[in-house]
Amino acid sequence: MDEMVFFDTLRQGLWVAVAVSTPILAVALVSGLLVGLFQALTSIQEMTLTFVPKLAAIVAVFWVSMGFMTQTLTAFFTDRLIPLMEGM
Repeated sequence: MDEMVFFDTLRQGLWVAVAVSTPILAVALVSGLLVGLFQALTSIQEMTLTFVPKLAAIVAVFWVSMGFMTQTLTAFFTDRLIPLMEGM
């Protein structure tokens, strides 16, 4: 395998990983900020209050974006990795 092909495949794989993880990480960040702001404003320091809403938001976004994630990963494997494994 040529060095350029290897690094190009690695770069493309990293971009796929970023694209797939962005929705879940963005929702975790936003929900964490909102819950933290709510806790700071109300002086409620319950540990389950930080965990449960964030987990619910992450599960909901994962459920909604599951099709996009599957399509993105399948396209990367069928268009890039499988031809490389077969020897182009």
